[in-house]
Amino acid sequence: MANFEWYRSFISIYKHNSVSEAAKTRFLTQPAMSQHLASLEAEVGEPLFTRISRKMIPTERGKELYTQLAPLIESLEEATLSFRAVSSPTLPIVKIGTAQEFFRERIAPYLGSFNIRVNAYFGLASYILELLIDDKVDLIVTSQKYSEPGVEYIQFVKEEFVVVAPYHFHEPDFINAKQLESWLCSQTWLSYGLELPIIRRFWRENFQKRPQLKPEHVLPDLHIILSAIEHGAGISLLPSYMLASAIQNNKVKIICEPKKVTNDLYFAYKIKNRNMPKLIMMIEALKIVQRKDD
Repeated sequence: MANFEWYRSFISIYKHNSVSEAAKTRFLTQPAMSQHLASLEAEVGEPLFTRISRKMIPTERGKELYTQLAPLIESLEEATLSFRAVSSPTLPIVKIGTAQEFFRERIAPYLGSFNIRVNAYFGLASYILELLIDDKVDLIVTSQKYSEPGVEYIQFVKEEFVVVAPYHFHEPDFINAKQLESWLCSQTWLSYGLELPIIRRFWRENFQKRPQLKPEHVLPDLHIILSAIEHGAGISLLPSYMLASAIQNNKVKIICEPKKVTNDLYFAYKIKNRNMPKLIMMIEALKIVQRKDD
């Protein structure tokens, strides 16, 4: 009979296309994760993945099994989180560091469902990493992976950044990418920082060069940038997850589609704390929320 943990490991490998990455997210060793998969494949009677250059590609049987299992496993994980919270006389406190904008959009609306007490700390990646190193937070959600002894990173989610303009902004038609790039450089830009952090990546990935522009306004708060755009101050790159209301209310629009840039976000924590129950609970809760949003 198949073990429930085999199923959880299978789901994790399926999502990450990697045994090693899946092992990190499940706080297991790679050999243990491989053994779970081998045992499940023996139970099913056929391979669930094809191994190609360090990637795990699901077979048709693997895809079928994932479709059947994913909603069941998610329901069980939610039930487990609720049971843990009810069984504890006092809810655990998790100290988490992240960007204020991400917390506001992707965590704050779901706090009531976590069954965990959260103490939040906001700041740039370097600042919240220092908080983690100094044991002032248990967990950070960050876009930067620093080589810091004793700190482990696991991939959480991809952010998608798009070019955002005021609703009545006029976008001409362009013959080629060079013409588009020149036009974009001539616009009034708002930036999160003087070093143009996400704008530089957008230019590199879409135009294979550095942007030749200076921001008109530097505003280190994405919601303030969005508000400024709504009132005609210029254009900028913003994460798509924070635009739904402004787009629905005809305050802004996305331009230059389909050009965009993605940004990886990671969980980071002290390796010594990787098996801490409250840390595992928090990570699982955030993953469940992310799957709902997807």
